[in-house]
Amino acid sequence: MAPVFKVAVVQLYPKPLDPEHNFNKAANFIRSAAAQGAELAVLPEYHLTNWLPKDPSFVGLCEQWETYLRKYQDLAKECGICIVPGTIVEIHKENEKEEDRLLNVAYFIGNDGSVVGKYVKKNLWGPERDHLTSSTHAPHQVFSTPIGKVGLLICWDLAFPEAFRELIAAGAQIIIIPTFWTLHDCTPAGRALNPNAEALFLDSVLTARAFENTCAVVFANAAGPPELGYAGLSQVTVPFVGPLARLGSSAEGMLVVGVDVGVLEDAEVCYGIRADVKGEDWHYEYRHSRWEGERG
Repeated sequence: MAPVFKVAVVQLYPKPLDPEHNFNKAANFIRSAAAQGAELAVLPEYHLTNWLPKDPSFVGLCEQWETYLRKYQDLAKECGICIVPGTIVEIHKENEKEEDRLLNVAYFIGNDGSVVGKYVKKNLWGPERDHLTSSTHAPHQVFSTPIGKVGLLICWDLAFPEAFRELIAAGAQIIIIPTFWTLHDCTPAGRALNPNAEALFLDSVLTARAFENTCAVVFANAAGPPELGYAGLSQVTVPFVGPLARLGSSAEGMLVVGVDVGVLEDAEVCYGIRADVKGEDWHYEYRHSRWEGERG
């Protein structure tokens, strides 16, 4: 792992149901990131189509997932940059009798165009559950990449510290989270108390996750009109510091920021969290064995 790696976080507005337009816009951002020396570019969740699962054309557009995955592989190789192309919604059918399954998938594409890692969203947000299939009990995986050991999560996974714990126990130092998170995800009752409750949630939890896991968190959220509740707030967060850089509105934009891996190592020396998690007497290990027993 390089002692310092440079990451570009792309906050773009996904034009509804127009994957070619959105891909071309994303490609322009990625080429700019590569020209600025970034080794990794990260896009938001649902960046190709936006999230409109009830639209009659949505499922048909999801059939194009392989086309756009290959386009990003070609772009990564062309630019010599690693890419996490947000998420790509994929349609799968095992046989003619089975209903279509929609999977919300994040990929890590290496700078040679190869697929280094893949993650299917596990913790589905409430409205997604009628449309997407979760990866349920599949374990979280860590991938060895040109920038170091990486874990992938997606949006609402952020709310589950267990996901982070599983990744850091497997050695992840960088956790990448493509996201489509809006201020309107909060209930009216919550917004009545604080119209910016979701922004508070994001800023607080992203910093907490970086501290409590001695890791870097790369968070790429969608841009969009504020009157529609788009939150933005894409950022790169590390322990001791909090956000190294942050887009403070829902406008389109891109951060290019250097991440010093030495900071993560210093945080582990300070807090010893990874050492405790890996210890044979880790206090909470019984929880995992308990759930395994119940599933068995």
